[in-house]
Amino acid sequence: MCGERRFEGKVAIVTGGGSGIGRAIALRFAREGASVVIFDLAKDRAEGVAGEVRAHGGISLAIVGDVTKIEDIESMVGAAMKEFGRIDILVNNAGGGEVQPFLDIKEEDWDRIVDLNLKSVFLCTQRVVREMIKHGIKGKIVNISSYAGKCPVLGEPHYSAAKAGVIALTQALAKELAECGINVNAVCPGWTDTPGLRRWGRIQLERFPGSARDVDDLFEKIVREHRIPLGRMGKPEDVAGVVAFLASSDADYMTGQAINVTGGLEMR
Repeated sequence: MCGERRFEGKVAIVTGGGSGIGRAIALRFAREGASVVIFDLAKDRAEGVAGEVRAHGGISLAIVGDVTKIEDIESMVGAAMKEFGRIDILVNNAGGGEVQPFLDIKEEDWDRIVDLNLKSVFLCTQRVVREMIKHGIKGKIVNISSYAGKCPVLGEPHYSAAKAGVIALTQALAKELAECGINVNAVCPGWTDTPGLRRWGRIQLERFPGSARDVDDLFEKIVREHRIPLGRMGKPEDVAGVVAFLASSDADYMTGQAINVTGGLEMR
């Protein structure tokens, strides 16, 4: 992989790195010289992205596991340390939501979404930070929140609350870990064209026949109806570029920030 090599000799973990935004982040790190650990629930996705990295001359390790289970996280961190001997960057990207009106949400629904989006950030960060401190690494943590964490989305109260929690946790950890030389920031993507969002789009078309010709047409309507100033959906690479900046030495004097990547949809 060619181009700027800001992460030569660095090791980055990307949770949910097997598709969408996570895949783009993993490939961006690898292109800039990092060894990348892909931690994903799906073996085929994790190994597929790791294979892409290796095909372009990069170094990658695919690990299958659940970000909400501490035993899987322990196993992942142990494997990363055994393989590379250090961890410099953690991107807490794994997450996801579902449309459910507030009165229809069951306790198990709430727990599932909050665990996936918020508890996972706590568990993964705590375990990785222990290794960073133990080995004297001045590391970078980047948490993927959402514009829904600043402007809640109708029909997704549990997801919006969890993503707001990610921002608050980011700020709390930025204060606490500053003395250890560890920067903690968040990125808040808006509407981003990922395989997951396309699956959601197909479900919407089934629920509301005739609302759009196809997923691309639906996305164009979303851009118009939300009046996104830059006039398009985001791409995973748009988010990956900002994550790479926050993980680099260019952002050494930034911590506790929640950066929007929304095409102007959210400006706070």
